[in-house]
Amino acid sequence: MRAESFGFLQRLVEAPSPSGYEQPAAAVFREYMTPIADEVTTDVMGSVHAVLKGKKGGPSVMIAGHIDEIGFMVTYVTDDGYCAFAPIGGHDPQVLPGARVDVHTKDGVLRGVLGRLPIHLLEEDDRKKVVKMDRMFIDLGMKAGDVKKRVRIGDPVTYGVGLETFGEGMAVSRAFDDKMGAWIAAEVLRSVKKAGGAAGDLIAAATVQEEIGMRGGTTSAYSQDPVIGIAVEVTHATDYLDVDKRKFGEVLCGKGPSISRGANINPKVFDLLCETAEADKIPYQVEGAPRGTGTDANAIQLSRGGKAAALVNVPLRYMHTPTEVLSLKDLESTVKLLAAFVRRLEPGMDFTP
Repeated sequence: MRAESFGFLQRLVEAPSPSGYEQPAAAVFREYMTPIADEVTTDVMGSVHAVLKGKKGGPSVMIAGHIDEIGFMVTYVTDDGYCAFAPIGGHDPQVLPGARVDVHTKDGVLRGVLGRLPIHLLEEDDRKKVVKMDRMFIDLGMKAGDVKKRVRIGDPVTYGVGLETFGEGMAVSRAFDDKMGAWIAAEVLRSVKKAGGAAGDLIAAATVQEEIGMRGGTTSAYSQDPVIGIAVEVTHATDYLDVDKRKFGEVLCGKGPSISRGANINPKVFDLLCETAEADKIPYQVEGAPRGTGTDANAIQLSRGGKAAALVNVPLRYMHTPTEVLSLKDLESTVKLLAAFVRRLEPGMDFTP
């Protein structure tokens, strides 16, 4: 991976951006896209759209990755200076006690720890239960008066971890879901431009508020009005212990992107994605999606009178934890697939099933 591209990925995933507070990640995306795209705009929701103008009147394509991440919000500060909090998006409470977090205040970042009673002080029955989130708190290690001066109700909170590489081509970070999708959209636009452009307009969309209801995907699909809309997301890798492949299928890290197939996906776009991968010898996998996918692909498909939607996924281990794991090779393969797909589109193509 290019050093510049990796640096962009790191800045993007480490920018604090829980749903509704995506501005820092949006700024990183805009900065990277501005010298590359023909046009970069931000809508009133906060989603960013970078456009590469088409050359031959071909079908327009929007590739969307959401830049919001799961996080927390400060809801109350006790007289002792501890912060109560509520989740933004879905979390596994079992991984929270003892986690390091960052509280993002108007005056800067405060490091904190998610606290709870230690197991030694719990009643016997309580030791067997998963602690409830409302029984945890954020310890900022500060005097109560200082906490009350610096922390406001509604301040966002993120896990206090960033991007690291490890093992054989693997990476671990919070918020790969789904800032790596926005990274892919940006890199596809850069790759297509470098290759000479495409027949139709290409929109790299960094959407907001997906984790709380696909809101940015809904408004972006409506405003940008593409012929084809492809959501780039993470999917559950099933290549580690205790995952039932009969129930969840086989999706492996390092074996390329997973292309979803089902009711949420336009069959002609699906076929063309697979044909592109095979023609260009890009590794890929197929994942069944028998109902709505719960991603921006849902919102894109149902926009206006309907869109030719698709969902391309990167396999991810340990989703919605502070230690999401993926293969960097899969990121690069996904960029190659989508860039090649966009370049194959020609004027007059009909995606009616």
